[in-house]
Amino acid sequence: MITRREADTDGLPPGRSRLTSPYDTDARWGGKRDTFWNGYKVHFSETCRRPGTQPEPADAAVPRPNLITNVATTDASVPDVAMTEPIHQALDRRGLLPGEHYLDSGYPSAELIVSSATDFGVTLITPVLADHSPQARAGAGFDRTRFTIDFDREQATCPQGQTSSTWNPATQRGTDTIVITFATATCGPCPVREQCTTSRTRRRQITVHPRAVHEAQRAARADQETKDWQAEYALRAGVEGTIRQGIAVTDLRHARYRGLAKTHLQHVFSAVALNLIRLDAWWNGHPLDRTRTSHLTRLEHALAA
Repeated sequence: MITRREADTDGLPPGRSRLTSPYDTDARWGGKRDTFWNGYKVHFSETCRRPGTQPEPADAAVPRPNLITNVATTDASVPDVAMTEPIHQALDRRGLLPGEHYLDSGYPSAELIVSSATDFGVTLITPVLADHSPQARAGAGFDRTRFTIDFDREQATCPQGQTSSTWNPATQRGTDTIVITFATATCGPCPVREQCTTSRTRRRQITVHPRAVHEAQRAARADQETKDWQAEYALRAGVEGTIRQGIAVTDLRHARYRGLAKTHLQHVFSAVALNLIRLDAWWNGHPLDRTRTSHLTRLEHALAA
């Protein structure tokens, strides 16, 4: 039997299914930090290169431009992380997969770091989200990094040298995990239990990824703390300029048409326009990048002169 859905009794449908406009049934509400909008998202991929890795021709007046290689459009409710694999698939179909892919922190996951390397041969250069356990958020006590995980023996060792009692592979929200539990008899009398867990069962439980994913996540978190990694990741800042240019030149933030298909076509046209602008500037030796000088800096230069 089909009945009307009532918000008071049935609740609201999930955002991905909730119609937000009678005029555009493909549009959805999306949010990022303090910004909310009704409509779509666009995901641009563009070329970038490390300085000095590809020498410029001797007669080149300006460096080679970065060009947009892929455009993906979704409704605004689709999380960025859901688009990483489809973007790789689209690039792979056209033979444009990069060896290294620089991503915003919303696109990766521990599982994607492994699957991107094994399925596509792509190394993700991206910040990995920090541990969100209560101990890690508080910056006190024993978070998961303080435990030694032995995948061969299928047990964990806590900072006090005690070993776990159970090791249970599980699936949580569609993701393979391992739930490790310490015995109540071990945790109950522990002198630092309050620093480890506030569980009513008086025992610690931690959840980790399978071995390959766990090790990749730990390595990525360690790498992103180094100055070399941070200097390398600065290459990704170029795509922020692309988004700014798309907004200024093609009014990228406003959908001119209704429906996902037509909006995607608009995004493709915008990308083509930006590529043509960059190629034209490169062919004619006109640099596009003009560093903005603030009013205060211009005043300082005037006084110094």
